Amino acid sequence: MLGARRSAELETLANTINNGPGRAIFLAGDVKDEGYAEALVQLATQEFGGLDGAFNNAGIMGTMESAQHMELDNWHDVIAVNLTAAFLAAKAQIPALRKRGGGSLVFTSSFVGYSNGGMPGMGAYAASKAGLIGLAQSLASDHAAEGIRINTLLPGGTITSMGNEGGSDAMDFIAKLHPMKRMASAQEIAQAALFLLSYRSSFMTGSPMIVDGGMSVRLT
Repeated sequence: MLGARRSAELETLANTINNGPGRAIFLAGDVKDEGYAEALVQLATQEFGGLDGAFNNAGIMGTMESAQHMELDNWHDVIAVNLTAAFLAAKAQIPALRKRGGGSLVFTSSFVGYSNGGMPGMGAYAASKAGLIGLAQSLASDHAAEGIRINTLLPGGTITSMGNEGGSDAMDFIAKLHPMKRMASAQEIAQAALFLLSYRSSFMTGSPMIVDGGMSVRLT
């Protein structure tokens, strides 16, 4: 069950999966919309018989500037997409997981806003990602006895279309911040998400799992 804003990209991905051994359906929408979160769960239940896990990965960086110069609209947008949308997703997904007797939710946080991972000009982003860790830990405590595990994934710099917006010089600078001297591929982050979604992480809940190429080590 695929969900994001852009219908064309979702269709391309679904076709790739459907042309292989898998099966995929998609629904485009806005993660800030509570009705969209509910519609994704309803469609997954209708087409696949229920919900066993979800990777809530949507996020934006927003405008990078200090708080004194940041527009309130930017603050609201970043918090809405990165944190409030995660709450809406969990609100819709947890009852469906309960009906299946348990399952796993994974949220994408960041090393930014966690431990010593502060970065200049990223106050809204850091606040949203730190808040996401707190939200996941509270939800994990609420639902652990039901067999519902809830964890956060903390990637380092990752090569994506959103991350490439700063250009090659910015990408090179970010890569060199990592002790591994490179950024992650999207596939590497996906493997970590799959671990948290799978039974291989069956005794993990409420954990902020760092997958950052050693960035947090450098900042400690």
